[in-house]
Amino acid sequence: MTSIKDVAREAGVSVTTVSRVLNNRGYIGSGTRRAVESAMRKLDYQPNGIARALQKSQSFFLGMIVPDSSHPFFGDLLKAVEREATHSGYKLLVCNSLDNPGMEEQYIGMLRQNRVDGIVMCSHTPDAGSYARARLPIVSFDRVIAPGVPSVGSDNYRGGELATEHLIAKGRRRLLHLSGPLGLELLSNRRRDAFAAVCRAHGDSVTGEVIEADHNGLGYEYFRQFMQERLPLQELRRYDGVFCSNDIAAYALCVHAAGLGIAVPKELAIVGYDGHSFTQMLQTPRLTTIRQPIGAIGGLLARTVIGLIEKEEIPARSATVDVELIQGDTT
Repeated sequence: MTSIKDVAREAGVSVTTVSRVLNNRGYIGSGTRRAVESAMRKLDYQPNGIARALQKSQSFFLGMIVPDSSHPFFGDLLKAVEREATHSGYKLLVCNSLDNPGMEEQYIGMLRQNRVDGIVMCSHTPDAGSYARARLPIVSFDRVIAPGVPSVGSDNYRGGELATEHLIAKGRRRLLHLSGPLGLELLSNRRRDAFAAVCRAHGDSVTGEVIEADHNGLGYEYFRQFMQERLPLQELRRYDGVFCSNDIAAYALCVHAAGLGIAVPKELAIVGYDGHSFTQMLQTPRLTTIRQPIGAIGGLLARTVIGLIEKEEIPARSATVDVELIQGDTT
């Protein structure tokens, strides 16, 4: 069986240098790193993960709880977190809460029993107390769950401003915001705050109303039914511009409007929020949206929780990344 000494001999470096490459610790020159990695491939060296874990009293596993990993946004976010975690020598255990608080609590218990080193929390269920009781390093996405627990998210308020100002710049004056559930302490609700503030700033020339989703549904089918129930023809014609809380909702609204004979964007302009892989692939229509830098968010989530685990310097307790407006065919 190939040992770390064999790798060091093949690469022409010390055992300590090979160990630093394996554990991604300290400065390693790019040439040295390539030489070590080349030697590992040539010798088919497989690091002993169990020995490494025992030596450091760590499992080198992270838990990540998401509402639904099949959703394009969370699928993209998961890949970004996993990419960064793998770079730092960690593996990822993914749990789908399906917005079920009971299932989520079971997953937290399971992650503790399997001795993960930390948790990336991306779910939106009402009770966050279970995370505080987990007594593990935790970072949350788009939600403040407890004092001292870091959170990472996009600049939701600026995103709401960009979307609303864009609709007004396009000549729209009767605006609607389709929001997620406002009862939860989610940072994404800042989009609604910005929408309301921009509408107020324009005085009587602009009207702004908000319709809140019944729950934190994510799928197209949920939003299709939601539109049919809450926005029949007579109701939808009251508006000439809509800012949706996410791109799936925006696309569902485009389909719903077309079914009612309302032309987008001539009669109704629509702006989404996310800019994930689904949005980028969608060509008819190409959505106008507020794009979150999902890769940057995922990387920051992983680096933050790993920084907590390893007691290294971590980013600010509440980290916010910039967003941008992407012009499509729906405005």
